[in-house]
Amino acid sequence: MTLLELSQDAYLASFFIYCLAFILFVFTMAGTKMKVKDTASHVKKWGNISFAVTIIGFVSQLIYFATRWIGGGHIPVSNMYEFMSFLAMMIIAAFLVMFMIYRSAVLGVFAVPLAFIIMAYASVFPSEVQPLIPSLDSIWMILHVSLAAIGYAFFAVGFVVGLMYLLRTVRWDDVKYRTQQRWLEFVLIVVVITIGYIFVMFGFRAVNYEVSIGQKVDVVENGQITSKLEMVKYEIPPLIAPHNSDEASLEAVPSLLGLSLPLVEAPGWMEGVHAGRKLNTVVFSIIAGLLLYALIRLIIRKPIARAIHPMLQSMDPDDLDEISYRANAIGFPIFTLGGLIFAMIWAHIAWSRFWGWDPKEVWALVTWLFYSAYLHLRLSRGWHGTKSSWLAVIGFMIVLFTLLGVNLIIAGLHSYSGV
Repeated sequence: MTLLELSQDAYLASFFIYCLAFILFVFTMAGTKMKVKDTASHVKKWGNISFAVTIIGFVSQLIYFATRWIGGGHIPVSNMYEFMSFLAMMIIAAFLVMFMIYRSAVLGVFAVPLAFIIMAYASVFPSEVQPLIPSLDSIWMILHVSLAAIGYAFFAVGFVVGLMYLLRTVRWDDVKYRTQQRWLEFVLIVVVITIGYIFVMFGFRAVNYEVSIGQKVDVVENGQITSKLEMVKYEIPPLIAPHNSDEASLEAVPSLLGLSLPLVEAPGWMEGVHAGRKLNTVVFSIIAGLLLYALIRLIIRKPIARAIHPMLQSMDPDDLDEISYRANAIGFPIFTLGGLIFAMIWAHIAWSRFWGWDPKEVWALVTWLFYSAYLHLRLSRGWHGTKSSWLAVIGFMIVLFTLLGVNLIIAGLHSYSGV
C-alpha cells in the first residue's frame, strides 16, 4: 500500500469515526430526556466516550494529512479537496479545544456533523494529488492558507454555538419571536441545501453521469476575431446550458425522467466558459436541497428548528453566548494573520502586488471587516445574547460565501482551487 492509498483510507476512516462520534454525542444528550437514575453521571460518562471517539477520528485525519503531505511532496492545501479537508480537520481541532475548556457535550452534536459535512463536500472535488503551480510553491502560501483555515474553523465553532443559543432561546409559543423563528429555519434550510448538493453529486457520480456541451466563444487570433468551440463537461444533468451552445451537442444530451434537457441557456452577461455549468450546479443544489428539506419536514411534521429546540433546554444560554464569543475572538487574530497579512505578502511574491481586488481577496476583506464590527459591537456597545449570536451566524454565512460562493459564481485568480 502506498502512502497516498493509506492517506485515502485514513480519510475515509475518520469520516465514519466522526459519524459514530456524532451518534454518541446525540445519545449523550438524550440522557437528559431519558429516565436514567443519574442524568449528570450519564452525560459525563458518555460525553467523555464521545470525546474520546472524536479524538480517534482526529488522529486518523492527522494520519491522512501527514501521509498525503509526504506522498504528494507538498502540504495538502493547494486545491479545493485538500483545503476543505484541512478546514474540517481544523474545525474538529477547534471543537476539541473548546470542549476541553467548557466540557459541554452538546457542542459535539453540532460541531462534529459540520466537520463531516465539509469532509463530504470536499470529496465532491477531484482528490488526485496535483503538482504545485509556481505561485503556490511558497512558505507564505502555507502560512496564508493554514492560518486562514484555522481562523475559519474557530468562526465555524462560533457559528455553531451562536446558532445553538438562538435555537435555545427562541420561544415557539410567542408570536413576537415569529421573525426569528423564520430566519432560524432559513439558516437550517441553507445547511440542508448544502447536504442536498452533496447527495446529488455523489448520486450522479455513482452512475458515472457525464455529458459535454459545446459552447461557441470568440477568440482573437492574429488580430482577427474567430469563433471557437469549447467543450464544457457536466457531471450532473444540465438544466442550464452554456450561453451560445452548439446545437449538435445539445441534441446528444440525454433526457432526465422524460424531461428534455437542457431547459434554458445561461444568460449572456455571465462571463467565463464554465459560467453555465456553475449556475447549473447552484440551481440543481437548491432544487435538491428543497426536496430534501420537504422530505425532512414530512417526516418530523414540524420546522427543523422547533424539533431541535427541546435538545438544548439543559444548556445555559449565558454559557453558549460566552463560548460563541470566545471562539470568534480566538479566530479573529488568527484569520487576520493568515487571511490578510500573510496573504498580501504571498500575493506580492506570486503576482508582484500586495492587493489586486480579486473577488476572493475582496470577500476575505469583507469577512475581516464583519468580524471586526462583531468584536467592536460586542465589547464597546454591549451586544450580547441574541444580537451577538445573530452576528456570529451571519459572519459564518459570509465565510461560506467567501469559500464556496465566490468560486461558484465569480471567476478570479483563486479559481485554481478546484471548482
